[in-house]
This record gives sequence, structure tokens and C-alpha cells, in this order.
Amino acid sequence: MVRGKTQIKRIENATSRQVTFSKRRNGLLKKAFELSVLCDAEVALIIFSSSGKLYEFASSSIQCSIERYRRHTKHDNPTTFRSVEQNMQHLKQEAANMMKKIGLLEAAKRKFLGEGLGACSIEELQWIEQQLERSLSNVRTRKIQVFKEQIEQLKGKKKSYLMKMPSSLKMAGSLRR
Repeated sequence: MVRGKTQIKRIENATSRQVTFSKRRNGLLKKAFELSVLCDAEVALIIFSSSGKLYEFASSSIQCSIERYRRHTKHDNPTTFRSVEQNMQHLKQEAANMMKKIGLLEAAKRKFLGEGLGACSIEELQWIEQQLERSLSNVRTRKIQVFKEQIEQLKGKKKSYLMKMPSSLKMAGSLRR
């Protein structure tokens, strides 16, 4: 019997997928065992199923194999260490820049609150004054807008109140005006 080439793609049927996983997992574990015995190799294999279940094989301790792997990659790959070190330097520089910006913003805030103005030049004082005038204008504009909205809401409430009022009271109210 000749088997056709299996197309490598996700198996849609859950039952078929589970059966295939089980068979291939067992085959892979068997191959790992054979490799460790035949070639006297240290083999460690870790498999997580789609449901999160752990399957593992190790010719010696799995922890020893993982530690050996970490030591090997740590000494074998100095570029990783360099890139981590460069990243740390970059982050330190960025943090220093942010601290400078925070200091400048805090100083500007104090000046807007009227504190620490003794060292300011006339140009700085004029600039602060202009900024405060713009801010005050924006606050006043917003305040007027809120007042207008509240007046419209009150007019609407008055109108709905008058609509609900009996007609005899409406006539008495119009006489008082």
C-alpha cells in the first residue's frame, strides 16, 4: 500500500485532529528515545497540546537539559547580550531625557502659578502673561458656553412644565404678568 503525501495544514475536524496529534506525539517521543539510545545524545522534548496539557521526554533530567541549553545559548550568542546592553543604555538615556522634560514642565508650572518668577527676564514674563491671558480667555469662553446651555435647559424645563400645567392655572399666571 502506497500512502500519498500528506498536506501540511490545520486539520479542521476536532476528532481527527486529536487522533493525529496523539499518533504523531507518540511517534515523536519514540524517535526522541531512539535518538538518545542509539547516538548517546542528550535529548529533551517538550510538547504542549492545544488544550494546554504537557508531554515531555528527557534522556536525563529535563531541568538539567534546560539549564544546559541556557548556558550554551548565553555563551554562544554574545550579540544577544550586546543588544540587551545597548537597549538598556538607550532606555537609560530616554529616562534621563524624560526626567529633564519633567523638570522643565514643573518649572513652567511653578511660573504659571506665580512662583519662582525672580529669575525670569522681561521677555519670559511677557510670554507667561500672554499665555495666561489666552488661557483666561479660553476659560471665559467655555464658561459663557456652559451658561448658555444651562439657560436653554431651564427654558426647556419651563416649557414642559407649562405644557403639563392645567389651563386654568395658565390663565391665572398670564394675568399676573
